Amino acid sequence: MTASSPFQITNIRMFIAFRVFFNARFYYPVFTILFLDYGLSIEQFSILNTVWAITIVCAEVPSGALADLLGRKRLLVLTSILMIIELSVIAFVPVVNMTLVFWAFLVNRVLSGLAEAMASGADEAIAYDSLVKQGDPGHWPRVLSVQMRVKALAGVLSMTLGALVYDPVIVNRVLSWFGFDIVLSQVVTMRFPIYLTLVLGFLALLSTMRLQEENGDLSGRDREVSLANLWQAGQLTLRAGRWILQTPFALSIILFGMMYDHVLRLIITLTSQYFRLISLPEASFGAIMAVLSLLGLVIPKLAEFMVGRFSPAQNASWLGLLGLVTLLGLTGFIPYAGLIPMGLVTVGLMLTAFFTSHYLNKVTSSDQRATVLSFKGLAFNLAYGIIGILFALLIVHLRGDVGLSNPNWTAEMIENEAFRRSFYWMPVYFIVLTAAIGLYSRRILSKQ
Repeated sequence: MTASSPFQITNIRMFIAFRVFFNARFYYPVFTILFLDYGLSIEQFSILNTVWAITIVCAEVPSGALADLLGRKRLLVLTSILMIIELSVIAFVPVVNMTLVFWAFLVNRVLSGLAEAMASGADEAIAYDSLVKQGDPGHWPRVLSVQMRVKALAGVLSMTLGALVYDPVIVNRVLSWFGFDIVLSQVVTMRFPIYLTLVLGFLALLSTMRLQEENGDLSGRDREVSLANLWQAGQLTLRAGRWILQTPFALSIILFGMMYDHVLRLIITLTSQYFRLISLPEASFGAIMAVLSLLGLVIPKLAEFMVGRFSPAQNASWLGLLGLVTLLGLTGFIPYAGLIPMGLVTVGLMLTAFFTSHYLNKVTSSDQRATVLSFKGLAFNLAYGIIGILFALLIVHLRGDVGLSNPNWTAEMIENEAFRRSFYWMPVYFIVLTAAIGLYSRRILSKQ
């Protein structure tokens, strides 16, 4: 029986629930300082997140192939379990030995990377296949739109609450309002956002357990992980890779999505330092990020309109123009008004995610959907890792130039100026890569 609404389908509802519970992390607004308050250094923070990115790149495509071969539900249940374990490790690690703390966070980053890789593609594939079999695949843009808006609302709540419970001053004030004569320190309250996210991990597990596999013989219930199955997963991976290379439209979508995603994601990771340099108080960071998340209530509807109104080539062009305007706006570091281009970064990332999902699912067959989507994730994360290394090298170079030109400046002044100058290179980098990809893809996308 065909469902009149996509939201009557259990897998669609559980897909949205999983996306919300897996991604609404209460510690995001305090992500960097959380590591530092545990006693880790900036260098260790950088090493740990490099490990996270490498883990995703290594696990991305094999996990997608295993999802297609052994069952998407099985992999998503495992993803939720990994989320619970990775959060538990840092939620309960005693801060008595810095070596122990570092290893706990290293385990956290590896498990987090594995969970991200396993979630990438499998949840989307099982939801889309359910829509094909039980409803109308033409409703997929609507599903994406609702999913993004619900996730945005959850992000507003989690980021606002996460920043509040992290602050011992606010927590103690609330406790006193309720008559509790307790004074909690930062050592205690810094774990509260992790505890709250751990609760979401259990909710994510419940939502994945309610998923129903659509691909009968690929349900994973009667298939065991063996060398033979791992070999088949490798063959499936190679076949999906060849299909992408032999399908110019799919390759073009991945290349354009990769181009926009990795540049804008780099900006997002630099948000707190950018906010500081446009004269925003640090106490406002969580609230600002929550407000920016509210764009998720509007942008999905815009994206839904755009995929219906414009061709893939036109949407790629709109994204290119938006990206260039955004990067040029960021170079100004205009006090307070610099929030506008940062808001455009959020818009660009949402449109990129929507367009790549819509167009790739439309042209990919069910038997290799999760693998192809994992190739997309691999390309995005590989590009993100490369630009991160390039940015670090650029900062080192610019820091040296600024220091030589201004020998009387403090280390902080030199660091801030190097950071500002690094943003001047981003529009140039973006134009060169966009032009190169555009030369290959313009005619291909125009034919669709």
